[in-house]
Amino acid sequence: MEEEILRKNNQEKVLKIMENFTEEEKENIIEEAEKIDFEKLNKLYSERNEKQSDENAKYDPIDFLDITKVSNDELQKYVSLGENVIKNGRFAVITMAGGQGTRLGHNGPKGTFEFDKINHKSIFEVLCDKFKETYQKYGVYVYWYIMTSVDNNEETVRFFEENNYFGYPKERIVFFIQGQLPMLDDDGKLIIDENKNIKEASDGHGGVFGIIEENGILDDMKSKNIEWIYMGGVDNVLAKLVDPVFVGFAIDKNVLVAGKSLVKAYPEEKVGVFVKKNGRPSVVEYIDLPKEMSEERTENGELKYAEAHILCNLFNIKVLEQVAKDKLPYHTQYKKCNYINENGEVVIADKPNAYKFEAFLFDVFERLDDMAILRVKREEEFAPIKNAEGVDSPQTAWELYNNFYNNK
Repeated sequence: MEEEILRKNNQEKVLKIMENFTEEEKENIIEEAEKIDFEKLNKLYSERNEKQSDENAKYDPIDFLDITKVSNDELQKYVSLGENVIKNGRFAVITMAGGQGTRLGHNGPKGTFEFDKINHKSIFEVLCDKFKETYQKYGVYVYWYIMTSVDNNEETVRFFEENNYFGYPKERIVFFIQGQLPMLDDDGKLIIDENKNIKEASDGHGGVFGIIEENGILDDMKSKNIEWIYMGGVDNVLAKLVDPVFVGFAIDKNVLVAGKSLVKAYPEEKVGVFVKKNGRPSVVEYIDLPKEMSEERTENGELKYAEAHILCNLFNIKVLEQVAKDKLPYHTQYKKCNYINENGEVVIADKPNAYKFEAFLFDVFERLDDMAILRVKREEEFAPIKNAEGVDSPQTAWELYNNFYNNK
């Protein structure tokens, strides 16, 4: 019997809800359930309240190189090493663009938000301009892999098509969809949402490693002899997506992973920070950073733990292959989630009631013996668009972006 998949996995609650559904709606739920790895999901639920204790962890500031203090000779060495990789087609970019522009008051994928009001350019076009600049400089069309989501993939692809890929060769732009995992209620049962689907949520930016392996992106990169991959979010319009200095820096330091950092603006700034945790590189999220650590200063008065992680990271493909095999751990978040109850009624949640599971990209760092950190200038490389107004808004990003390009 088709419904056996739910009964076998103790989802009688879902079966009860489905009594109010049409045959077509029931079949849809069954099809969705057949794709679920219930063993993995039950394990995540059973471990939902377990948190690795860091009470005895030893934290130290992480070593970094300040780009403003690099000699011209050293800088040219990095540029030469990096340009060799880029010119020979061994470099690619992954942009994580699965989010919607809801917080910006924008109806659509965040990347489609019109950021440059003067030239009527979306975030996607502003980023694409950077690839076109690379072609003008090096004669190479860098491969651009864009991670969308189930919710915004169709609209994102259509946006690129309607805009003729912003003049970039469409065969050099590859879309792939971020992974998802079902959310679970307090009893560990599946949730049926308002649209009569099993409620799922994205599995976090750390899910990128698994999904590029599952859908052939990793094999595609290997077939193209790509060695270095820059990964970043869609919303930082000042990010240097193709940066020979960054690539050369990683090669020169003989590491497989590098990250860019900024000096924290103030102790309470809501950014994760790079640290050494038990001798290995790590990132501590701002909500997990003890107040005394965030405020601790060196003898010369600078913040001791000041290297902000800005999701501008560089990976050697060897690391992507390894992480694809040895999956990252999942973290649990407790969220509000509307649902259909057993009486067939839609319930609007007014408090957290569902578990979401996601992996964090920076958990890769703790698996490394070392990584290289390049401290860059905030005004040159960090203009995120996260809020409709105030800090990290389109207005603040535009000011930074405009100032940088007018003063180049």
